[in-house]
Amino acid sequence: MKISLKDGSIREYQNSMQVIEIVKEISPGLERVACVGKVNGSVVDLRYQLREDCNLAILTFDEEEGKIAFRHTAAHILAQAVKRLYPSAKLAIGPAIKDGFYYDIEFENPFTSEDIAKVEEEMKKIIKEELEISRYTLSKPEALQLMQARGETYKVELMHELPENSEISLYEQGDYVDMCAGPHLMNTKYIKAFKLTALAGAYWRGNEKNKMLTRIYGTAFPQNAELEDYLAIMEEAAKRDHRKLGKDLGLFTLLEEGPGFPFFLPKGMVLKNLLLNYWRKIHEREGYVEIATPLMLNRSLWETSGHWEHYRENMYTTRIDEEDFAIKPMNCPGGMLVYKSEPHSYKELPLRIGELGLVHRHEKSGVLHGLMRVRSFTQDDAHIFMMQEQITDEIKGVVRLIDEVYSKFGFKYHVELSTKPEDSIGSDEDWELATSALENALIQMKLEYKINEGDGAFYGPKIDFHLEDSIGRTWQCGTIQLDFQLPIRFEAEYIGADGNKHRPIMIHRVVYGSIERFIGILIEHYAGKFPLWLSPVQVKVLPISDKFILYAEEVWKALKQQGIRCEIDKRDEKIGYKIREAQLEKVPYMVIVGQKEAESHMISVRDRENGDKGAISLDDLMVILSDNI
Repeated sequence: MKISLKDGSIREYQNSMQVIEIVKEISPGLERVACVGKVNGSVVDLRYQLREDCNLAILTFDEEEGKIAFRHTAAHILAQAVKRLYPSAKLAIGPAIKDGFYYDIEFENPFTSEDIAKVEEEMKKIIKEELEISRYTLSKPEALQLMQARGETYKVELMHELPENSEISLYEQGDYVDMCAGPHLMNTKYIKAFKLTALAGAYWRGNEKNKMLTRIYGTAFPQNAELEDYLAIMEEAAKRDHRKLGKDLGLFTLLEEGPGFPFFLPKGMVLKNLLLNYWRKIHEREGYVEIATPLMLNRSLWETSGHWEHYRENMYTTRIDEEDFAIKPMNCPGGMLVYKSEPHSYKELPLRIGELGLVHRHEKSGVLHGLMRVRSFTQDDAHIFMMQEQITDEIKGVVRLIDEVYSKFGFKYHVELSTKPEDSIGSDEDWELATSALENALIQMKLEYKINEGDGAFYGPKIDFHLEDSIGRTWQCGTIQLDFQLPIRFEAEYIGADGNKHRPIMIHRVVYGSIERFIGILIEHYAGKFPLWLSPVQVKVLPISDKFILYAEEVWKALKQQGIRCEIDKRDEKIGYKIREAQLEKVPYMVIVGQKEAESHMISVRDRENGDKGAISLDDLMVILSDNI
């Protein structure tokens, strides 16, 4: 038996071998950090038996599959601890997720944050017990009998949905058995550092008609230092929470009368309009025209586009004059109607059409999160209609535009290429052509990317841009989707150089993605301390007392006349209080005026980061502000 390792070496064995045995041969150090193996592309337990020639990779916590197995094991330790402390609890599901894991559990009595400490202590005991983790299979009737005897009704429900001849995979550690596909670590002792981080409610299977379960979140790392670093980042993230800062800074509010539908306040509208104006400026420069399409269109349009079949559960619908209508979840079909509203020649292509369109999507109440996950948002869409030979240049142009915008805000980013999903429309040939076109553009621009298999839109592959913010978190925002299907479904045409009708190819693309979400990201990225050009209030004028309000108003008016967004604090409060308030409001510059300033026609300036800058003239401040902006 020949085992080909990731480094290109080949090991030969006479008999079958467990992955862990090969790991031990390679290095004792590797044995300490190995999480799972990867055999011919499939992730397996280290206890997996190799019986024939194969490719083998050993995965540690540094690889994504290693993290998943590590944290999935931690989820099982959590469930075992819960069952020891609360034997009547019923287990639902407990997957690994980004940065951690969770387990959904039904408790007889309310589970509170005070209970978390007890569960953490029990988890530590389980880890110290160094329980071996083993996998075995049972037939469906045998597995059902086992889970019924244990009172695990949710596991029984899941098993009932499997084919009758199924072999059910189970994992066992001490007194705990769980239905699970795995893979897992070899022993509980490897979970060196963990923390239960939050409690939430979660409907069974995400359906609001089902029972509400308790979701216990946690995270786990191989070393305490890594856990401490992560918790420090989470603490910093909590300080930057855009929901709290959005309220404190008077940017937006979320009200029970409109769950998932944000209300923008005056300062929030200043910020939003600055982003929209910047968007319009650079798109006009790049040759885009702007349109607006209706908020609601009839069912036949959404059937033509494929959304009625593939996206129906996320759409809000109504009936008008005995006909079904849907509020648009996407701008694209309306954009297609605009293109079709007049004939086009090859001489017009590429035709770049932008739209700042308000869209609505029915999101479950449990996933709503501030501005990050809403039911109504403005999408900075653009659709580019082009000929096949123009594809690469247009994609490169969009990539350059996205890079310019993200650089403006100080974001680093990485790129993913998402390929054909199971729920797709169109021929394999079109999908291969579209995917190759996107990939070729990335290669020509020498952009590093990774493949995200099966995560494309139902009508075409896409390039996704994942921003990295100031504390290292990533956010998916920009996207470029190449679409052969909508032009076919809508019978879009142009007259070619040969005088015949041809089908255009279409790019869907967004830069911000959702304006609302992008604002949420910016709030957290800057911790509310927006750069001067983006700050809703750039300068706050603070008179020391009522006696100097007239001079303060003179300064305020002069700043306003120069286009500076400026406020004046006329409250009868001490100057120290006014300064603290302005600091809390994250205002970049404060202008303080009292007797000395009024007599000398000067101003005292403080900036947000460095404090007192001393007395300067108003003209000097204008120079500082204009240079900064």
